[in-house]
Amino acid sequence: MFEFGNDGPSIILVGVDGSETSYRAAAYSAGLARRHNARLVALFVHTLGGLAAASPSAIAGIRESNAATAAQLREAAEVEGARIGLTVAFVEREGNPFQELVRLADELRPDLIVIGASTRMSHRFVGSLGLHLVKLARWPVTVVP
Repeated sequence: MFEFGNDGPSIILVGVDGSETSYRAAAYSAGLARRHNARLVALFVHTLGGLAAASPSAIAGIRESNAATAAQLREAAEVEGARIGLTVAFVEREGNPFQELVRLADELRPDLIVIGASTRMSHRFVGSLGLHLVKLARWPVTVVP
């Protein structure tokens, strides 16, 4: 929450998934957190996707891929955070990215949520994570291209 005498965010929540746009969102968030001496929390959500139900044998591979991506992102957060003098809290959850971002935001009450823009064509029709967060209108949301 913003307070008198504080002219910037104190908690920034960034969603990361290993995509190019989520790396840009993380870099933007890290710079903002460093400049404002804010707490930076990065969230990675383990998802199975719609294809997992069609092919139960694929679940183990998807889980392994998610774990590898999460480990890579956690290491990048630690290394790059230390390089710029920032401690990044890395949170992992399992489920739907939108629902988990909302849950964590309800817990943390961040001043800002930052996510990368979706590059999936289907989101032009059903809406992206960023669009759903903006429509919920409970926090400021920055969508990084």
